[in-house]
Amino acid sequence: MAYKPNFLCDLHSHTTRSDGNDTPKEFLDTAADLGMKVVAITDHDVLPPEKIEVNGIMVDAEYYAETKGMKLLRGIEFSCETEVEDVHLVAFGFDCNSPEIRAMNRIIVQSKIDSYRALTELLTQKGFPISWEEVLNYNNIPRKPEDVQKKIIFNLMAEKGYTETWSDAKLMIRNTPEYSIKREKPDPLTIIDIVHRAGGIVILAHPYLIDERIKTKSLDCTRAEYIDRLIKGGLDGIEASYTYDKTTYNGSMTKEEIIDQVRKDYTDRVKIISGGSDYHADYKKSSKKVRNIGECGVTPEYFYNNALLSSL
Repeated sequence: MAYKPNFLCDLHSHTTRSDGNDTPKEFLDTAADLGMKVVAITDHDVLPPEKIEVNGIMVDAEYYAETKGMKLLRGIEFSCETEVEDVHLVAFGFDCNSPEIRAMNRIIVQSKIDSYRALTELLTQKGFPISWEEVLNYNNIPRKPEDVQKKIIFNLMAEKGYTETWSDAKLMIRNTPEYSIKREKPDPLTIIDIVHRAGGIVILAHPYLIDERIKTKSLDCTRAEYIDRLIKGGLDGIEASYTYDKTTYNGSMTKEEIIDQVRKDYTDRVKIISGGSDYHADYKKSSKKVRNIGECGVTPEYFYNNALLSSL
């Protein structure tokens, strides 16, 4: 049976501009073939594309999506909190020319390049050879150093047989202090502030990938208390519908239970209850835990009836 999306609005996905395996055009073409109505490109820590390549010509990305019968949201997924894993903020509708946004982007990108390159060197020293050149040309797609994402390293570890899956590789790196090369990530409250000043909105991605208990040099709190801190800081939304069953979530709740709990806890506390698949075109590299466009998301009715989303 052919795949049919559960939701026609998917507000979380990735392309070859970070760690996805579809080019932006391929992503939009695939989404259109599935009948999607609203899709978002939210690559990690890189400014969203204004233009995409179509048959050798650079075309306005939003216009191209319109020709396919879809609305495209151009966003960015900011990785935050140096000492806490998976605190990711998805931002939409901000001025990409904001000096604050661009300055923050430069800081994030350089830290990312330095730490990921150091990780490949350390893994190689420890008997898991991965070259920086392999990372830059992963899946035979030349990438700029600033477009590299850590998941590419995880993918390579699995493909080389060092772990069974990319998620196993992520957990191996995360749970082995020797491999923990931390890159400097911004405070999420700072991201919320500068995105708001640039006219945008901010949504917390996959909240239940954050550890249930958070302990850092400056924090000792529960996940719920941590999210409360973000809401007080102006967080606009939180992701409920998400592919927890296909990521590194290791708690006891089912995906459906998490979705229900997030909606119960936050519907009256934030303006947006978002959703997205976190699509990476995983099917091109694996048959395991493949995430599909529209597998999670929101309905067109919710999107267009929500004042903040419909204004994007």
